[in-house]
Amino acid sequence: MMDAALDAVIDGAKLTFVEVSEVWVPKEGRLVLAEGDYGRHTDFAKASGTESFAPGEGLPGKVWAEARPVVLKSFEGSYFKRTEAAKAAGLTSAVAIPVFAGAELKAVLTILCADGDGRVGAVELWKDSDGLLMLDDGYYGAAKHFEWVSQHTHFPRGQGLPGGVAASKTPILMRDLGAGYRFIRADSAGKAGLTTGLGMPVPVPGGTSYVLTLLSARGTPLAHRFEIWDARAEKVGRDGGAVLVDGICAREGALWNDQTERRVLPWQGYVGRALATGVPQVDGSGAAGIAGGYTSIVVLPIHSDGAVSHVVAWYI
Repeated sequence: MMDAALDAVIDGAKLTFVEVSEVWVPKEGRLVLAEGDYGRHTDFAKASGTESFAPGEGLPGKVWAEARPVVLKSFEGSYFKRTEAAKAAGLTSAVAIPVFAGAELKAVLTILCADGDGRVGAVELWKDSDGLLMLDDGYYGAAKHFEWVSQHTHFPRGQGLPGGVAASKTPILMRDLGAGYRFIRADSAGKAGLTTGLGMPVPVPGGTSYVLTLLSARGTPLAHRFEIWDARAEKVGRDGGAVLVDGICAREGALWNDQTERRVLPWQGYVGRALATGVPQVDGSGAAGIAGGYTSIVVLPIHSDGAVSHVVAWYI
């Protein structure tokens, strides 16, 4: 009975680790809202729709001015501009990820979380310091022991999920975190109920290397489906576009194998739009174009040498 109830929660996406996703784009010297998935938080959506941010102003503006990703674990007394609206919605923390193409800021993706309800998961930022990946900051919900372990763990390039991403400069998807020998924190991850890890490079001007890791738990998943698309010329050849090189789904399992290569072209669906524009795509409307009948999608392009090299997508 307990397993059936848990599966119902997972399938219905009734309780997820992330509550809100937003895309802010530069326009006339400010960041304005391009799109967002606010779910049931309609009042917070209205407050967000009237906001804009100058460099250094609010969370998106801070990311723009400092040209680096930022985790904000508490809104109270901080530079976060929508604190009252967030408090009313039960939102308590956020991470903001800049999307740079070289020195040009294309957008800022913000994802906001809520405390309580036993939510377990992790959104982590790792910073390369002389070849070692150190935890810059992170939000873990109720996974307090895993948070402590993470704060006291570092990774040489090539080791673990953060180190693997830093060494390859590509997104990496890891499964079975609690049992996987490649995941260095497997024991504490298993105890916390973490199951799937997605690691992504976050290119910024100036040469500092950041890695974003999203760790999802079965009971309060960050997402139910993850995809990694490779748009590098050596992978896609003359046809262009991007090829699905890895993916996993709570409903369907693996989404790719050697016999069923999948390709998307620029402007084709959400992934194709991110590929063509270089800007993140977010939709929480449950539109027919969202694969698999999911209600929400977040698509994040990753730039390298002036072009989109990879696209990652997660679905709720």
